[in-house]
Formats: sequence, structure tokens, C-alpha cells
Amino acid sequence: MKKILLSLSLVAFICFSSSAQRRFGATTTTAPTPLQYDEGIVYYQISSTTAPANPAATLYNFSTKSFSSLSRNWLPSAPAGLTKYWTAKYSVNETSAGSGTGSPIFQAPLSTLAGSIPPPIVPPGPVQDTTVRGTVRDLTKDGGELEKKVPKSLRGEFATDNYKLSDSVKAFNKKVLALDYEFLREDDWLFSEFIWRDIDAREKFNQTFMYEGEDNSGDQRFLSILLNAIKNDSIWAFTGDRFTSRKLFDDIISAINGPKKMTVYDEDPDRPGVRVSDTVYTFDKTKGLKVDSIYTFRLKEQWIFDKESSRLYTRIIGICPVATITETDKVTKKKTQTQQELFWIHYPDLRNILAVKKVYNPNSYAARGTWDALFEDHRYSGRIVKTSYDNPKNKYIQELIINNPLFRLLEGENIKTRIFNYEQSLWSY
Repeated sequence: MKKILLSLSLVAFICFSSSAQRRFGATTTTAPTPLQYDEGIVYYQISSTTAPANPAATLYNFSTKSFSSLSRNWLPSAPAGLTKYWTAKYSVNETSAGSGTGSPIFQAPLSTLAGSIPPPIVPPGPVQDTTVRGTVRDLTKDGGELEKKVPKSLRGEFATDNYKLSDSVKAFNKKVLALDYEFLREDDWLFSEFIWRDIDAREKFNQTFMYEGEDNSGDQRFLSILLNAIKNDSIWAFTGDRFTSRKLFDDIISAINGPKKMTVYDEDPDRPGVRVSDTVYTFDKTKGLKVDSIYTFRLKEQWIFDKESSRLYTRIIGICPVATITETDKVTKKKTQTQQELFWIHYPDLRNILAVKKVYNPNSYAARGTWDALFEDHRYSGRIVKTSYDNPKNKYIQELIINNPLFRLLEGENIKTRIFNYEQSLWSY
């Protein structure tokens, strides 16, 4: 009997101990299983110009990476033999921990470019800095090579300069106006002819047009003087020698330095993942002109014999820089040259600016004159390239005499001789 009571007491103690442990004792806890996540792309297997309906699927298996009941013609692999197809991105979360399945969510279909493959999805990683620290730099505002900024001297450039009271800028740009032309009444014109003349700055007599010196009045090249006059002095530029259509300064600079090119940097190369979105504007010089090719300046002149004063007058109507474009044939390797007029400026508009701009004198810096005086005194060498006399089709000599440059030069000399003989024939001795 005692053995039976002892056995029952032992069983009751074990049961009470287990119950107490379940109620009051510490239990062993395990970390919850994290929910799985996946994303990717499905592909439409039929070429179509219109967007297909959004794909759908009942379940996604994380182990096999496959769908259950995926919409017809949609597959996880890219179609073979198609250059254009539709894609749709999907994302899926596991329904419950350890289930291994989930309900996918699909985005609207997108069309790919010809032959392109959508970029792979980057799996979620550590949170990166997405703050945009972008800047915009427009390097074209400097104007390029032909409109360089010239720093001014802080102590005067000449021996007579008193930099405490004035500087050479005021001396150069003092209020000096060009002398007015003598009035010519049109009814007194006995003879009138338009002549186009090219000044080649490579010639020794014309090298002042290409002088690359700098002083407080700016860049000394004649082309830079014209550009600064258009930009800073409100001088109008035109597309033709009749001045019928205006040409804007930005169009001129783009033709010389090349069109404006935009470059965007989306990520900082020193800090991967940091968005910068830096935008830089520069000139595409591959589509521009070489500086050395702009050495010709074309003048449009009007020669008038006034019977009232019995005198032959020459008035400059317009000035135009001309670029020489050299092209090489890829097959024959033969080089051909063409001329491109950059812009025209009405010379009377420009005279007051040229009246204060000094011309480089290689013999003496003290004997410099002004650009207006240089043009009015005809202190330049140029060849005639076109005339309005006996030219009903309004063509240049180069278009009339194609294959012989020497004959073109002689034809220009014949035009000068004809005008000289006409003037002399009006006098009797």
C-alpha cells in the first residue's frame, strides 16, 4: 500500500512541476522568420504597337521564382527574335513567414527601345543619401575664344597716365565722335556703282586687323572689336549686305565657337550613391570654326561721282567677317575651300565706336590712328570680288571665273581701271 501511495505522489509532483514551469517558468523564445521580398520584370512575348493589358498572377513562389496563373503571353524571360517588346515590373512580399508564396503586384507595361534590354533591378541595400546637390555652370557666358575678357591695368599703361586721377580707359573712350559725312544729293549723282572688296588680314599691309595685343580698351583684334560692339554697344548685326534681317549675338557666337552643349552629371564620382545633378553648358567646338580661318573682312562700298562738287566719293556701306572653310573629300583627298559670311554690320552705325578705337602701328606706338580714320583714308589693301556694273545676275567674280584665280584678280584690277578712266574722261585739259 505504501508503494502505491509513493508512486501516486511522485506522479502528482511531476505533473505539478510541469504545470508550474509552464505557468511561471522562463520559456525559450526564437526570432521570428523575416518576410521575403522580391522584384523583377516580366516580358510580353508578342510584338504589338499598342500596350497590352496589365499582367496578373495568383501566387509567386519564392523558391522556384515562378508565377501561378500568370496572364497569357507574359513570361519571366525576354522574347527571342523581337526588336521591340513590352515589359512590366513586379514586386511581391511573402504573405506570411515561412509560407514561401505571395501575391505579386504588377506595374503598367512599358515599351523598350529597339534591341534594348531593361536594366537589372538592384536589390535593396543600405539607405543612401539622395539629397540633390546640383549646380548649373554655363561656361558659354565667357563668350569663347573670340570674346575673351581683358583685365584692366590698375596702375595705368602709359608714361602720361596718372592712375590716381584717371586711367587709359577714359583716355581711349573719351567722348569723340566721327566726323559727319558731306551731304550728297541723289539728284547730283552723275555716276554710282556698288563694289564688294575683300581684305585679307594675312597680307603684311593688313596685319593690323589681326593684332593680338591687349590694353585697357580690350582685345585689339578687329573681329573682337566688332563682337564687343554688337554685345556691349547695341550695334545691330544682319544676315546679308542689304541689312534686311537681324542676326542675334548668341547666334553669331554659336556659329563661331560651336553650338551650346549640355552635360549632366547625375552622381558624384567621389561619393557613390550621392546625387549631384551638375549641369554644365559648354561650346561644341567640333561644330564651330577655327580662329585661323577668320582672316577675311568684306566691305561693301558705293562709288559716287557728284557733279555738284565734281568729285568721286567712296562710302563704305557695310563690313562683314568671312570665314574660310576647308573640306577634304574622303575618296579623292582633294581639298576645297568655301567662304562663309558670319554677319554684316552697317558701317555708319559703327563709325562712332571705331573713332575711339586705336589701330596698332608697328613703327611707332605714338603714331597710332583710329579705325575710323583707317577706313576713311583707305589704308588697307583689298581685292575687288564683285561689282554691280554689268552684272545682271548679281554674281561674284569667283562665280563668273571659276577655274583661274589669276584671271579673277586681273578682273578686279580691270574694274578699278575702268572707274579711274571714267573719272579722268570727265575732265578736259
